Amino acid sequence: MGVSEITNIALMQGFAGLSLFSVLLLMGLGLAIIFGQMGVINMAHGEFMTIGAYTIFMAATLTEKWAPKMMPYYFPFAILLAFVLAFIAGWIAEWALIRHLYKRPLDTLLATWGLSLGLQQVFRSGIGPKEVSPTLPEWLMGSWSPSPGLDIPINGLFVLGLTLLVTGGVMLALYKSRWGLRVRATVSNRVMANAIGINTKKTDRLTFAIGCGIAGVAGAAFTTIGSTGPTSGSLYIVDAFLVVTFGGAASLLGTVASAFGIAQTQSISEFFMTGSMAKVLTLSVIVLILMMRPQGLFASKVRR
Repeated sequence: MGVSEITNIALMQGFAGLSLFSVLLLMGLGLAIIFGQMGVINMAHGEFMTIGAYTIFMAATLTEKWAPKMMPYYFPFAILLAFVLAFIAGWIAEWALIRHLYKRPLDTLLATWGLSLGLQQVFRSGIGPKEVSPTLPEWLMGSWSPSPGLDIPINGLFVLGLTLLVTGGVMLALYKSRWGLRVRATVSNRVMANAIGINTKKTDRLTFAIGCGIAGVAGAAFTTIGSTGPTSGSLYIVDAFLVVTFGGAASLLGTVASAFGIAQTQSISEFFMTGSMAKVLTLSVIVLILMMRPQGLFASKVRR
């Protein structure tokens, strides 16, 4: 095996890591908003991702059956629909359940875990226990070959572009919009935020719903690289919490950095060892770093 072949394999493996990075980052962004900004441990976050994935599947199925000529165009609209449906589900969950459990982390953890199990059963009963995959548009298929022997999947490029767009939008909204100003004021000092007229309960609900909506977009991205089942989201929830904890609970920049580091470490190590051993190696490295730096890569500078 020549140097060029080894280089191409390393580049393709690294790009596979970027696909995983995209899903982890989108999941982590939603959690960073909910967990980092609000202090809510949402164990059902993976199920909101599954809502987004099933939305893409249902949109593809209905489009293929009733409007086959729209197949090349349905995917971007289905992504928006995935965000909207996950947003609505998150809004309802916060109103019906989460708002009663603020400042009770253990109760929140158990309640959202129960919500997770309930949603999984809804998926099994409503859609079926088997994994499904949507029919993707033709323009998402195939690969791009910048050089001989190097093939980069087009769907991976699309997911990476989608992730960069969502990440940029979240950061812009958090630091340049009225919603972002209210979120940062509430995080900094809830009592003073209430005193100056900010409706912190409404801000909490909107923030939780937006975090769930971003998880729905993560589910839409996931459909391009894997099949969807009732428990697909739960397989990513631990990795998503690792991303947020490792990066620093209240730092979006830390979420980006940790998602990239975790995805690349896992992907490259999988080339040299089994998937389970690669996961063990990644987790061991994270634990060692957190032992030396418990606050994560980027510590929060917010005064408590």
